[in-house]
Amino acid sequence: MSQNEQEILWKDRKHHLWFPISFTKYYITGGRLHIKKGLLSTTHDETILYRVTDITLKRTLAHRIFGTGTIILKVQADAIPVQSLENIKYPEDVRTFLSELVDQERAKRNVDGREMYGSMGMPHGHGPHPDDFPNDGPDVEVPPPPEDLS
Repeated sequence: MSQNEQEILWKDRKHHLWFPISFTKYYITGGRLHIKKGLLSTTHDETILYRVTDITLKRTLAHRIFGTGTIILKVQADAIPVQSLENIKYPEDVRTFLSELVDQERAKRNVDGREMYGSMGMPHGHGPHPDDFPNDGPDVEVPPPPEDLS
């Protein structure tokens, strides 16, 4: 199925001030976020929504004056772990919409925290504390430190 045959759920462009004059386009279709950049030489990044782990909205004073904002997505992916939707209009609504879509895609694919994180729901490189496990053997006594002989 081509992009033209899929329903576009949301689309926007990167804005300069309040004008959408840029060659960066954003759109969501079929559980995927697409970011197309460039005019002559183009780049098309595609992010699967259920792999988004964090959504952050950043709005400077200029963003608030011109009604735009930047949404930063942290993605559990090897190639591009952070995606940004820069200077988009209605950023609060888009952040809420994206959050709901991510939850829907995870539910649809039966993806839970263990897919996105390491053991016991902790980020990679972190794990349970050794005290969380039952003791399998006898305790080992640690001798006291030697007395000062000075």
